Amino acid sequence: MTTEFKAWPKIPRGSNENICISEKMDGTNACIVIEDNKIVAVQSRKRFIKVGDDNFGFASWVESNTAELLKLGEGYHYGEWAGAGIQKNPHNIVGKKFFLFNTSRWSNPSRPDCCDVVPVLYAGKYSIDAITDTMIKLKDQANEDGYTPEGMVVWYCKTRRFEKYTFKFSKGKWSEE
Repeated sequence: MTTEFKAWPKIPRGSNENICISEKMDGTNACIVIEDNKIVAVQSRKRFIKVGDDNFGFASWVESNTAELLKLGEGYHYGEWAGAGIQKNPHNIVGKKFFLFNTSRWSNPSRPDCCDVVPVLYAGKYSIDAITDTMIKLKDQANEDGYTPEGMVVWYCKTRRFEKYTFKFSKGKWSEE
């Protein structure tokens, strides 16, 4: 038997970590899968969906917007399907909208016109104060704009991971607070 040496990977330092904080839209998770310039699947968080069994009309919307959505290109395109009739529509969205999660990729004008991007609330160096201050600003701005925010998602650029912070159920939906 030949044993291959496998070194432990380098661990990046927590300091100098850049983060991107986006608003956590309150809707339903959705994804469009594109291969060979075709939409080959549409999915919710837990399963593939289709027109007629389609996660609050998402599959039907994808079918109606196929030509525009193909501009997303190859891959899995995750986002939040939000608006009227979904999760009590706390953002007071007229109709329904698809908000892409990948803020760095889709913040430019090349994204399809039928898609939005989750709002970026902060981008810069990590600090607990940046997270806390952004959460406070989100709550204040939402109150001013007349909607109820769910919370925010923090993307750690170097370590490529997410964390969520919510106003309700900060320890999870099933915890007692």
